[in-house]
Amino acid sequence: MRGSCWLNRRIEQRFRLLAISTVKSVKIKLLLFFCVALTLLAFSTTGSTFLLWNNNNNIQTPPLRRFTDSRKGYSIVMNTWKRYDLLKKSIKHYSSCPRLDSVHIVWSEPDPPSESLLKYLHQAVKSKSRDGRYVKLRFDINKEDSLNNRFKEIDDLETDAVFSIDDDVIFPCSSVEFAFNVWQSAPDAMVGFVPRVHWVDPLNGEDIKFRYGGWWSVWWTGTYSMVLSKAAFFHKKYFSLYTNEMPSSIREYVTRNRNCEDIAMSFLVANATGAPPLWVKGKIYEIGSTGISSLGGHSIRRSECVNIFTAEFGRMPLVYTSVKAVDSRNVWFW
Repeated sequence: MRGSCWLNRRIEQRFRLLAISTVKSVKIKLLLFFCVALTLLAFSTTGSTFLLWNNNNNIQTPPLRRFTDSRKGYSIVMNTWKRYDLLKKSIKHYSSCPRLDSVHIVWSEPDPPSESLLKYLHQAVKSKSRDGRYVKLRFDINKEDSLNNRFKEIDDLETDAVFSIDDDVIFPCSSVEFAFNVWQSAPDAMVGFVPRVHWVDPLNGEDIKFRYGGWWSVWWTGTYSMVLSKAAFFHKKYFSLYTNEMPSSIREYVTRNRNCEDIAMSFLVANATGAPPLWVKGKIYEIGSTGISSLGGHSIRRSECVNIFTAEFGRMPLVYTSVKAVDSRNVWFW
């Protein structure tokens, strides 16, 4: 009998402990639930208030628009050579960029552009018109076939900002517009998408010689000293400096070797400013076949250019930097 009572009391105590632990567990879960619910409610209220504040105060990034004052926009100067399909694609694409004022095609072929090409390009530009206004299209015809032609002065260039671009590379308009914004913060600098670097060649002993480094050198060191003119913004005043002030021997070298005009422009700007260029992060789309950079001996020839131009300038004007401009609105990590 005593054993039976003792057993009943043990069972009753176990049930009480189980009930108490269950109630405590339920209470803890309810407390956690209410904490989470209150947190979410507070966040949603704050978020909606923040959005309303943004909307009321115009803090959200407004869509980029075309400027009626052309000096506030930019002009594209595009180098091309017998790649009409690529030229058509590029002109059709860039004509839709919001602040583009005009496109100047550097034409160095022996024959003038055909009527069919002219008709297509003008129609492509007009098809992108907004509010009755469309990008002006110009052909700058050159008698001599030289890579220096891409940096000749342009009489009817109405904007200070120039976006120098090859016909076989395409960037989203959003990237071009961001690079233009960066250039406006430093209008004397070259601002571009394709960085390169130089460094002292340690194998030359006492003689100071330089080597040219491509993209992988930039990636490995995190440093650059040039941005290539195949995709770069700069001020139109450098056209005059390149043609009239830079040593003529450098232009003659470029014409003779059909290479290194982009390095020459980097030297010119660095020599004038004493400052480094600015690299803008952007997605590049190569729509053409591989260029001269894929040929054997490319780095050797480019290194030769760096050393010859250094001798002509009387010093090494290029300046190193590790700065990169990133549009943080479009990336999670930057």
